[in-house]
Parts: sequence; structure tokens; C-alpha cells
Amino acid sequence: MMENQFDSQRVEQIRANVTRIKANIAQAAQKAERSPQDIQLMAVTKTVPPEYVNVAIQEGVTLLGENRAQELMEKYDAYQLKADHIHFIGHLQRNKVKYIIDKVSMIHSVDSLELAKEIDKQAKKHQLIMPVLVEVNIGRQETKSGVDPNLLEPLLDGLSSLGNISVQGLMAIPPAQESEKYFAKMQRLYIDIKAQNRDNIFMNFLSMGMSADYMLAIQYGANIVRVGSAMFGARSYQIGGFQK
Repeated sequence: MMENQFDSQRVEQIRANVTRIKANIAQAAQKAERSPQDIQLMAVTKTVPPEYVNVAIQEGVTLLGENRAQELMEKYDAYQLKADHIHFIGHLQRNKVKYIIDKVSMIHSVDSLELAKEIDKQAKKHQLIMPVLVEVNIGRQETKSGVDPNLLEPLLDGLSSLGNISVQGLMAIPPAQESEKYFAKMQRLYIDIKAQNRDNIFMNFLSMGMSADYMLAIQYGANIVRVGSAMFGARSYQIGGFQK
């Protein structure tokens, strides 16, 4: 069915990619003396048609990462996994929070108290406590979202009083050229904050590492790795409303 409607060669490639990525995660975990079961593989679904995302799900991927609110809303009903298995990982505008609040089980990209307050407000309307990660602009890049590392602790102080969110850890997209250096800095931040025992601030997740560097991120404590192109292939043409 799916092979008739879509590129059967790509379907088989996605299946092979998922198998390879899982093996790579196991290898990296072993090298770091960690359990592969402690590391969650996230399929980053930006512009990927839901039929291809469902191929990855059929191969055992249980966590999806969405970058855009509108795209999530358009694709949500076609996914074989629902809100409990979907995280929002992209830059989130405050006016879009209400559209995704009941369609995800974690938001990775909290980088301001204003955004957190809006998430808290919308979560309260739905009688939810929304787990969030704080995005850190660890490389201080002007083109990237995230809180400056020097402002992280004041932001956490503000977040700790919000009743309908729960801070569960940190997220980062480090500069590609020096990712190892910045992975090490993120790991140190994560460990230091975990030792502080702040109210409502739990360091359970360190989300970092993408297609090019997820194995390296595992060496530095990442327990959610976000893999897109290495799983689904490069985006090169259009299917429906989504570039593929």
C-alpha cells in the first residue's frame, strides 16, 4: 500500500537507516559505559510526509520531534503515534502554544519566561502539567534560539514558580564546527544544575545531538538524540504540502 503510493526504495532505506542508527546508539552507549535503553531516539519529522514517518514508527521508533506548529497540526491525524509520543522541538511563538499544547508531551524549546508563562497558561486550561526543557544557546550564536548560558540560572528561578509546567532538563543545538567542546559545556551545566535541587527543576533529560553528531553527544550524556536526515534522507522535492 505505502510502497505503491510512495517511493518503495526510500521506504526500504528508512527501514535500513533506523536499524543502523539504533546500532550506532548502542555502540556509542557501550563506549560511554551507558545502557542503550537510557537513550531515546527521536525521529525529527520536519517536512517529512507522515507516511514516511509511519515507516520509522513501524521499525520501532517511539518518539517524534516536531519543529513547526502548523505542520504538526496538518500531519497529526495521519501519524500512528499521538501526543504521548510527540515532542515539540522548534522555536515556538507564544501565539502558537494554544494550538500544540494538547498534541505534544514535552516542549524542548523554552528560552524565555514569557514563553514559559504562556505554556503554563495554556496547560492550565487543559488541566495539564507540561514537561519542558530549557533551550540553551550554548555557542551564543546570533542565528540560534536559546537562553544565554549566563542567564540560564535566573530563568530557572523564574520557571520554578510556574504550577503547570515542569522543567525536565536542557536542550541545545551547538555550533557544528566545534560540537564536542559545546557538548562538554552542556554536560557540565546539566550536572551543576542537577546538584542544586531547585524546586520544580528536574534534570532528567539532556537533549542534544543530531544526524551528524548524535554518537558524540551520547559520549557527553545526551539521553535524547534528535535524528532527521540520517533517518529520512535529505529534503529535495515536494510531496503534498511538505518538502521531502
